[in-house]
This record gives sequence, structure tokens and C-alpha cells, in this order.
Amino acid sequence: MVQAYRMLVVDDDEGLREYLQALASSRGFQVFAAPNGEDAIETLDQSRPDLVTLDLVLPGMDGLETLKQLKERLPEVPVIMLSGHGQARSIVEAMKHGAADFLRKPFEVEELEVAFHKALEKRALKQEVEELRGRVRSEAELLMLCGDDPKMREVREIIEQVADTDITVLVRGESGTGKELVARALHRLSTRVDRPFVKVNCAALPSELLESELFGFEKGAFTGAQRRKLGKFEYANHGTIFLDEISEMHPALQAKLLQVLQDGEFSRLGGESDVHVDTRVIAATNRNLETAVAEGSFREDLFYRLNVVTVQLPPLRDRKDAIPLLVEHFLAMYNRQYGKNVKQLQPRTLECFHSYHWPGNVRELENMVKRMVVLGNEQALLEEITHRIGAAGNGDGAAPSLDLEALGVDLADGRGVDLKAIGKRAAQIAEKRVIERVLDQTRWNRKEAAERLQISYKALLYKMKENGLSEAS
Repeated sequence: MVQAYRMLVVDDDEGLREYLQALASSRGFQVFAAPNGEDAIETLDQSRPDLVTLDLVLPGMDGLETLKQLKERLPEVPVIMLSGHGQARSIVEAMKHGAADFLRKPFEVEELEVAFHKALEKRALKQEVEELRGRVRSEAELLMLCGDDPKMREVREIIEQVADTDITVLVRGESGTGKELVARALHRLSTRVDRPFVKVNCAALPSELLESELFGFEKGAFTGAQRRKLGKFEYANHGTIFLDEISEMHPALQAKLLQVLQDGEFSRLGGESDVHVDTRVIAATNRNLETAVAEGSFREDLFYRLNVVTVQLPPLRDRKDAIPLLVEHFLAMYNRQYGKNVKQLQPRTLECFHSYHWPGNVRELENMVKRMVVLGNEQALLEEITHRIGAAGNGDGAAPSLDLEALGVDLADGRGVDLKAIGKRAAQIAEKRVIERVLDQTRWNRKEAAERLQISYKALLYKMKENGLSEAS
């Protein structure tokens, strides 16, 4: 748990109250306690809780009345009701008045931890939804800012068709194209929107740790396993789990994932019984899984199980009509976040954006605009992007092609090859092409070209002369 979370424990049983305080403190909460409903309401201004545990049976004002007053004062704060009776009528009444969960005493530590996690996840989701409603566009809408590009129209159509189903979806595309946005859009448009969305990066952990992260473990399963730990699949029960970089999962672990997809069941590490979960799986990869299957690094049966519906995200360089809308979105978002007032970009900057190859896709564009908003220096951004274009060698970001004939190399004559001389000649040709292209982009404004190339005006004139470059050429 995060240290910043604050919990209010309301219970007239001193022993249980102290137990809950100790448990919550050990999980990183800052804990406040009250023995009755009246004290709980009075302490709200001081405690400002993120989460409340509330006993149903209290002296004086009972738990249901306390719950009503709590929700009137702090409607967004989740309340977990605790009771030794668990009567159906009481449970219904508590839920009707806004309780996030209802646990019967005595309860297991794991039950309480899951309830904490679910309640905070739900609150975070509600806060996120409210924040998104206040934005000009939501993250899901950001994904759709793609003009009339037919590939993105197809993405939108697939999302709309399958979002409100439980079907497994495989999202494919280069790094930075927005695969997680697709997963979140699918979750938000589904009936599971009020349930957890859990993300797991399969490339971030070694296989052994990833297995315990996904499926949990029992006490004593291995050295250091001092208590049971629930896995991400259990936390995502009735919700959605997003498995990013699925191609990096070890084949042995792929078999266990396949069982979950087929049967909805798995066993924790060291466990003897199966755990059943109802979790929707969305996976993502930037690799060619067909090649991985052919090479034996990815299970064929798992591939077909994941590849029920595929969403293929095109790279940003193939949908550059989206750039102005994306820039507008990121400017508005980061102006709001950092309290800035950066206006629209200059036409020349947008022109350079259209000329750039964007190997990092939408994420690279977002980071670039974010940096410009924070620093408030569009000129630095313009210089950076023109330098990247110049370093790449042509407008679409591809390296300048150099054939052997241009380098004076003939491998058919059987003579030796001077690699040092070839390297020097290749560098000269590449330098000439980059300078010539930047001069064309600046309409042969030598001062501006020198700034873009990050050399002095005098050095540019010398290199132009050296390479035989003039406006007439």
C-alpha cells in the first residue's frame, strides 16, 4: 500500500480496533480510530480518510446511520462494513447506502487485504473517470484523434464491437503507438468498468517473479514466503487484466496462462487447490508472434487462444494527419497539469513534425510536447526536431541510402577492399545529403540551416564549398 493513504477504523471492540490499526499500519496506511459513530463523524475533518472500515453494530448511532452520514460528508470515500451477523437485510441496506464491501467476522487477513485493494482501486477508477470527464478529450478519445485514416477507423470499429464482451483481445503495434490506451478503452466501454483494471508488464520481471506476481503464492511456497500473497489475476477478478509485452513471457509460464484462458482456473505457487477467477484478458505485443511461434519461443496453442480478436495499431508515421489533433490534446493536458499557458505551435514546428519519422510514435510526440510546455521553449523543440530530421538524413526519418557504386566499390573484380576509405567516403556522401536537405527545408537560408545543423555559419559555408553545394546546384 502507498504511505499516503489514510484509513479510519470505526469499531467499539477495542481488541479488534487495535488489530485493524496494526494491520493497516503494517500495510502503509496512516490510521485513525474511533470507538463509535459520533466520534467517527467528528474526526472526519482531521482524519480525511481515503478508506473507512465500519462496524455494523455500534453503541449509540448504529453502523448504517454512521454510513449514511459518512457518505453525505465524503461520498467518494469507500466504506467497508464489518459485522459478526451478516444478515441479508443488513447487507442489502449497507450496499444501498453506498458501502463498498461487506465482510463477516471473523475474517481472514487475505479477505481484508483484497477488500482494501478493491475499494481503493474502485475509488481511483471513479476519480480517474471524473478527471477524464473534465478533460477536453479522454484517453480513449485521444486514441481516436486520427482524422479519416482508414486503419484507425478499423481500430475504432473493433473496439466498439468487442468492448462489451468478454472476448480475449490481442493488441499489436510498435512501442508507443497506444496499445495500453486500447486496453483501457476496451475496459471503460465494458460492463466491467466499475471493476479493477490491472496492468502487468511481462518484460519487467524474470519468469520466477512474474509467476508469483500473476498467480500469487502460499505461505512456505519458497524461502521468504512468510504469508500467502494473492496474484494479479485474483485482484483482477470480475475485471480486466492487461498483459503487456506478452511475447516476453517464458514458455513454461505460457502453459499456466493457457490454463487460465481455457478454464478460468490456476493454482498459486505452493498451492494444492485451484483458484477460479472471472477475468477478461487483453494482451499486447510489439513483436511478430507468428515468427516467435515458428522459432519455438511462443506456444502455438496460446497464440491461437490470444489471437481471437486482433487490434493492429499503425505507427504514427502512417497516420500523420493525427499529429495536429494530438499536439492540441497534449498542449491542453499539460498546460492544465503544470499551470502553463503555451499557445498553439508555430506552423514551422508543425511542418517539421510532419517531416519527422517518429520512431517512438505517439509516446515520443507526447514527451516532446510535455517537455516544451514545462520548459516553455518552442525554439528548443524546433531545433531538436530539425536536428533529428537532419541526423536521420531525409524527411521520412529513414537513413540516407548509400549504394556500393556511389562509394566506388566493385566486389566483382576480386580485388581487396579498403574499409577505412569506404567509411570516409560514406561519411562525406551522408554529410552532403544531410546539408543539402536541410538547406532545401530552410529555402537555402544559411543562417537557419547552420542553427539546425548545430554548426557555425562559417563552418556551413566551408562545408557547402567542400561539397560543391550552391543554390543553383
